[in-house]
Amino acid sequence: MDQDPTTVATPLALATPTTERAVRRALADHGRLTVDAMDVASIADLYALGLTSHATVNVMLAVEDALDVEFPDAALHRSTFATIESIAAAAGAAS
Repeated sequence: MDQDPTTVATPLALATPTTERAVRRALADHGRLTVDAMDVASIADLYALGLTSHATVNVMLAVEDALDVEFPDAALHRSTFATIESIAAAAGAAS
């Protein structure tokens, strides 16, 4: 039986508003994006918007501090930090 794709939850849908807010705040403070992090679509490519590998580390540390979580080593990949949705999903899984 096929599932209706409009009813399947996405990782961001499962993330709490607090998690998404913490990710956006970390990006605003440390991401060095070329646009306002509060206005970025949850699936936008953050690297295309100016995120660097160095800034990614600072964003990760800020999210960990804000949410009192620790990203597992298995999550430390470029793809984890490519979108707000992926960061929020990884932070949610780390809690």
